[in-house]
Amino acid sequence: MFRRRESVPFSFVAEADRFRSNVTPPPRARASVSQLVGHSLVGLTLIAGFAGSLLFGLPALDTDPAPSHGQTSEASQHR
Repeated sequence: MFRRRESVPFSFVAEADRFRSNVTPPPRARASVSQLVGHSLVGLTLIAGFAGSLLFGLPALDTDPAPSHGQTSEASQHR
């Protein structure tokens, strides 16, 4: 009987796992100082935005009722 060696129906798919290129990619270019400073500033801006939104948003999420005086109108005080 005819028997296949690979478990996939197409031989090129099975050979793709074994293929290794002998061509090395070029080395990555190093980031310049201005790019590093720019990335740092973007990161710091994002962190400051998250911290600010947390700082200003937490009082709005507070579930404890704030102690307040009775809510009476000015007209009812002068009777």
